[in-house]
Amino acid sequence: MTAGGHFIFALASTIFAKKLELSPPLAQGNWGHIIIGGILTCLLPDIDHPKSLLGQRLKWLSIPIAKLFGHRGITHSFLAIAGCSLLLSSGLLSRTIIPIEFIHAMIVGYISHVVADMLTPAGIPLLWPYRRRFCMPILNPSKYPKWERIFCVLVLVCAVLYPFDILISNKLWITDSIQNIWQWARNVMI
Repeated sequence: MTAGGHFIFALASTIFAKKLELSPPLAQGNWGHIIIGGILTCLLPDIDHPKSLLGQRLKWLSIPIAKLFGHRGITHSFLAIAGCSLLLSSGLLSRTIIPIEFIHAMIVGYISHVVADMLTPAGIPLLWPYRRRFCMPILNPSKYPKWERIFCVLVLVCAVLYPFDILISNKLWITDSIQNIWQWARNVMI
């Protein structure tokens, strides 16, 4: 996925995280902190690629990581998500002037990148160091580059329009069974 796609997807992810109240700090936090926090880390997993937007600016860090782990290696795994989450939520940062909702949004931004890359045919090594790549290849940026941007914008529109039940119940006729499935899925997510 391109840097632009990651920015849009991270914006949508942080909006969803706030609206779904994934954590009390996200639910009660400042929108500005949450949006900036999510966007700030959305390119961080690509630090393992010296030609990425972030890798070009931090070559001194990017080149050694790329040589040790390769692109879409450890930085695109559960291990990196857990490490990033532990580092960000440790008492080290929370004792500073950084708001806790900003830190939670940074974690959402990092995860959004990993999820977005999982949507491409190349996939990600989610269980690194196990090399199997996990993917749900609904995007193929090399064959259909514009589809990635359209998809990300559609996800952003959905995030802005959430809760969908207001949109659905006021604008569209749907069966009770579909509404029941939606309510069940919403309860599971919350």
